[in-house]
Amino acid sequence: MDAIATYALRLGDDSLILGQRLGEWCGHAPALEVDLSLANVALDQVGQATHFLALAGEIEGKGRDGDKLAFHRDVMDFTNCLLVEQPNGDFAQTIARQFLFSHYQELLFAALMASKDARFAAIAAKAVKEVTYHATLASDWVVRLGDGTEESRARMVEGLEWMWRFADELFAMDDVDAAAFAAGVGVDKAALREPWDQRIDAVLADATLERPAARRPVLGGRSGRHSEHLGHLLSDMQFLQRAYPGATW
Repeated sequence: MDAIATYALRLGDDSLILGQRLGEWCGHAPALEVDLSLANVALDQVGQATHFLALAGEIEGKGRDGDKLAFHRDVMDFTNCLLVEQPNGDFAQTIARQFLFSHYQELLFAALMASKDARFAAIAAKAVKEVTYHATLASDWVVRLGDGTEESRARMVEGLEWMWRFADELFAMDDVDAAAFAAGVGVDKAALREPWDQRIDAVLADATLERPAARRPVLGGRSGRHSEHLGHLLSDMQFLQRAYPGATW
């Protein structure tokens, strides 16, 4: 794939894998309202993935549509960031992941609306409305858990500690990102770090939580170096197409 197709693929993979992770909560969330909220966020993410993966296949021009890219690639061919593939853990850990990622995604899509490629801009314009809600939902839960009971606070702290090491990858710029940005298609992700930090710190202050200590960042998802968690996720997500190639409804 060329840089622009890969850029679209990365956007799609992020949303696809997070949508699959959130879908695992369906029927298992701590309350019916939360179950429905997480299911709706998962559907939003899968919808975004559908558009971006279809665009990646269109730009690639080799006959692969969104379904082929979702269900017929091996784990090392996925380009999602490591954050979204992390296990759900308990509810607080899921919220910590969503909190960090949704604020990034809101800033990213807001900037992507100015893309010179009308296809990227159109997807971002629709998606930014969805992820604005996702960021608000996650932030509200961070405050409720962080400033709640002793147990909820401890779980929220543990969730943030687990997810924090993967945050730096969100803002890392490599050759693909640089090429997309230079072409006027993509976003300077590094420039999103400061406003993201401000958003995160403001919510943590409301939640009476301290920012996790800086640590060595864990990178590699964009180049196919994933954790063991992604392989297990894909074995569930891709089972039908792997077992019955070409099956349709």
